[in-house]
Amino acid sequence: MKEQTFTITDDTGIHARPATLLVNKAGQYESHVEMHYNGKAVNLKSIMGVMSLGVPKGAQIKVTVDGSDEDQAIEGISAAIREQLGE
Repeated sequence: MKEQTFTITDDTGIHARPATLLVNKAGQYESHVEMHYNGKAVNLKSIMGVMSLGVPKGAQIKVTVDGSDEDQAIEGISAAIREQLGE
């Protein structure tokens, strides 16, 4: 299992557009991918799950990846988060 923590710096947090991009990116991998925030974990391949977290600017999230392509998945998802939402 791979995991990485990020701080969201986008002024609007994780809203619909970046959430859709993250879900699409996670869907490219076979591994199970979860986003953790505020004591909750959701499937990063579910737009409803990601939106239900209501992640604001300044929040710290953790992404965990477990599966056959976890190395590629964590790299791709990490790059998408940094590009769209912050560090």
